[in-house]
Amino acid sequence: MRFRFLLIGLVTFGVSLLAIDARSTYGARVSSDEPQYLITALSLWEDFDLNVSDEIAERRYEPFHEITINQQTIALNDSGQELSPHDPLLPLILMVPYGIAGWVGAKVMLSFIIALCAALTLHVAVSRFAASAGPATWIIGVFFTSAPLTSYGTHIFPAGPAALALMAAFWAVTHPSRAKRWDVIAVLALIALPWLSVKYVPHAAVIALGLVWKHRSAGERLALISAAFVVASITYLLLHQGIYGGWTVYSTGDHFVEGSEFDVVGRRPRLLQRSRRLIGLLIDTQFGIGAWTPSFLAMPAALTALGRVRRDFPSMLAAGVILMGWIVATWVALTMHGWWWPGRQITPVLPFVVIAIALWVGDRTRHLVGVVTATLLGTATWLILAWEASTDRRALIVDFYDVESPWYRVLAATLPDHQRLNDWDSVMTFVWLAVLGATVVLAWRGAKRRAEPLETSDSEDQPSSITMS
Repeated sequence: MRFRFLLIGLVTFGVSLLAIDARSTYGARVSSDEPQYLITALSLWEDFDLNVSDEIAERRYEPFHEITINQQTIALNDSGQELSPHDPLLPLILMVPYGIAGWVGAKVMLSFIIALCAALTLHVAVSRFAASAGPATWIIGVFFTSAPLTSYGTHIFPAGPAALALMAAFWAVTHPSRAKRWDVIAVLALIALPWLSVKYVPHAAVIALGLVWKHRSAGERLALISAAFVVASITYLLLHQGIYGGWTVYSTGDHFVEGSEFDVVGRRPRLLQRSRRLIGLLIDTQFGIGAWTPSFLAMPAALTALGRVRRDFPSMLAAGVILMGWIVATWVALTMHGWWWPGRQITPVLPFVVIAIALWVGDRTRHLVGVVTATLLGTATWLILAWEASTDRRALIVDFYDVESPWYRVLAATLPDHQRLNDWDSVMTFVWLAVLGATVVLAWRGAKRRAEPLETSDSEDQPSSITMS
């Protein structure tokens, strides 16, 4: 298994690095929030503070953003202090790599993080869910070399580190041992999530509840854990008030001057209209992850099978994490169509989706071949786009949907465009709902047939958790 962990990490790291020179836009190597994270990392490296006013004034961003930057921030005081409206943990992680090797070093660090997440995901799949090591290695390996998981190995956003933190917390919480070191790892990983972005608080809360449930009968341990979370929460709020002048970093953003920092979720959010993201996150022709990696379309079936035959603690907790990720991306996030690579809002929970797909496939050879093949088509599409974006033929967040990938073009032609959403797109949305609904029914029936022999068995050697293989 150690060889498998090393192999999957090295493959993920290598494939991720292939996109290191891919440009986000034609006018800048990185764009959107990416320059903000980099100039904050530069400020931490050189000045040991978060004030980016001097870096912006001196155009220190030009090595990675040739045109004038959208500074996104406002002066906080008479001295002209400007703080980027993004939580500081990602710049802190990138500080040393950026100081040593500039934007290249920052992207290498993110590639290392996503590679570590891939190895840890395999470990969790095998050790917590009893997944078959061989098929799980194949499935997790190919998913982490396809979009969006590999995309956020070089796209400078906190999604990759958040995925690692979530998986690390899950790994610790679901460990059968009640040794204190596992609680320490879980608490530290969960505390890190809000410092990557406040939008990850709901994700952290799900696993925190799992930790509380694990120790529900240990009063003293539960009190210590609760105290740690309370202290961490108060510290987060007080430091944000003292540094950023608000409860969140958004209080420094120029977009929220006329309103409040909580306008980041929308001034008048239309929750019913946002509900179409429930399926759009998967099947939208440009921003749906299934468009770029077709095997993600197996997610509804895999989660259905998981829910049918497993009631163990790790499975229920993983399902809760996935559900919370989808809820936040659907109804809390301002938009799913943004100035970034598709899948940004749900990338932190996708490793858990990949585990569910690996469990659904199990040792069934035909399923394994189909899922791996469909995923490799996504890998090929991403590598074509990375090459085009590295040679000025395309840009990652401008015209990525024009990629010269025959597999993407064929599939995208059958998917709805939820930015346009005309009559044709509405019809195709319902068609895909029917198709995915049919896979859910088939998965439920198939999982029931496989589960019945195990459910009726009274053997003392019956394992406590069903592997779905």
